[in-house]
Amino acid sequence: MILLDSVCKTYPGDEKPALDEVSLHIEPNEFVFLVGKSGAGKSTLMKMITKEEAPDSGKIIIGGIDLDYVKKRHIPGYRRRLGVVFQDFKLLPRRTVYENVAFALEIAGMSGKEIRKTVPKVLELVDLLDQAKKFPDQLSGGQQQRVSIARSVARQPKILIADEPTANLDKLTTEEIIGLLKKINDFGTTILVTTHNENIVNNLQKRVVTMKDGRIVNDQKNGGIYKLDETPQLKLKRTMQAPGHALKPRPRMIQ
Repeated sequence: MILLDSVCKTYPGDEKPALDEVSLHIEPNEFVFLVGKSGAGKSTLMKMITKEEAPDSGKIIIGGIDLDYVKKRHIPGYRRRLGVVFQDFKLLPRRTVYENVAFALEIAGMSGKEIRKTVPKVLELVDLLDQAKKFPDQLSGGQQQRVSIARSVARQPKILIADEPTANLDKLTTEEIIGLLKKINDFGTTILVTTHNENIVNNLQKRVVTMKDGRIVNDQKNGGIYKLDETPQLKLKRTMQAPGHALKPRPRMIQ
C-alpha cells in the first residue's frame, strides 16, 4: 500500500540529508504512527507520499502507483486519491460545514446527486450532522478537525495521512479525534499519523515507526510505544526483502 525503497533527499544548502536511505513498507489496513523529534525527517517523508517533494534517489510506490510516473500535470489527480488531514484544519472560512465537505467532492468530479447523498453520511460518521449549516469559526477546534477529517474521507480513499492532527487540541478532544481515526481504520482505510503525543501512541499500541536524523531507527510492528532514543540501523531494507515482500510492485501510471 505504501512502499519507500532506499529513499534519499537532501535539500539545497543542507549538509545532512533530510532522508537517508529510508525504506518502509506499510500494508493495506494498517494503522501506523510516525514519531521522532523535530528535524527527524517525518515531514519530508510525508511530503514524499503526497508528492510535494521528490526524492533524489530511491523508489516510492503508493497504492500501486509508482510516483516516478506521476508527472506534474497529474499530481492534483494523484493527491485526490489520498486523504490528508492537517493540524491547522485548512477549512474554507466562508463555506459551511456541509459546503466544505461538498466542495472536496465537487473538485473530484462527483455529481450533485451523489454529493447530496454522500455528505450527510460522512457528517454522521464524524458526528457533525447537526452542525452542517454552521461556519468554521462557529465550531470548536475539535469540531473543525472533524470537518477536516470528513472532507478527507468523503471520497473513500484507501490511504489517510494525518500530520499532527491533534497538535492544537486538548486531551479529551485528542482522544475523540484518535478514536475517529481508529474507526476509519476499522472500515479498511490505511492510516499514517505523525505525532509528538506520547500518550496517544502508548494507549493505542499500534505499529510505531521512529525516525532520527533522516533515518528509520526503530519499527515496532505490534504494540508499539513512544520512544525516540535509538541508534540508527544501517539496513532496514532487509526486513522488506523477507519472503512475501515484493519490493517493486508493478507500477502503473495515474490516469
